[in-house]
Amino acid sequence: MNIGLRWGGTRLHLAVVCRATMLEAGQKAPSFKARIQDGTEVSLESILSDGDGLVLFFYPKDSTPGCTKEACDFRDAYEVFRSEGYRVMGVSKDSAKSHVRFSENNQLQFDLIVDEDLKVQEAYGVWKEKTNYGKTYMGTVRSTFVIDSKGIISIAKYNVRATGHVERIATEMGIVVEE
Repeated sequence: MNIGLRWGGTRLHLAVVCRATMLEAGQKAPSFKARIQDGTEVSLESILSDGDGLVLFFYPKDSTPGCTKEACDFRDAYEVFRSEGYRVMGVSKDSAKSHVRFSENNQLQFDLIVDEDLKVQEAYGVWKEKTNYGKTYMGTVRSTFVIDSKGIISIAKYNVRATGHVERIATEMGIVVEE
């Protein structure tokens, strides 16, 4: 992680710039420990211990249009991923309370990881400097990682579009998702 000065339009401000390298297929997935929406602690190792793989998707914020679209697409394809031996989990910096509300409002049958301290996002290189409407800020880059049962990343996708993303990931995994 580097700290540098950035010009912010009309004033100079200090920005923390994450220099994390992007993960690629074939690399070992970064280990993590975190809590899910009900307060249970999970780790990558505990998730993979039953022999299943993991589709881990990172999204910016609960209950926003793009994030809701992506989560609902994973919800609709959930049984297909499960039948192919993969669990599905989402990650954002939102609170457990927000995750519970988001999950209940959208009938999500998978767990959401609470990453308020950004440790999981930083480990996966998805907490980055972003620019929107000329404003620069730190935020979550929508990304998805497919991790096999041995903890190896088989697919790593950064900066994905919410619409159609789940189908594209499934296709790359060799899984047919019917609409």
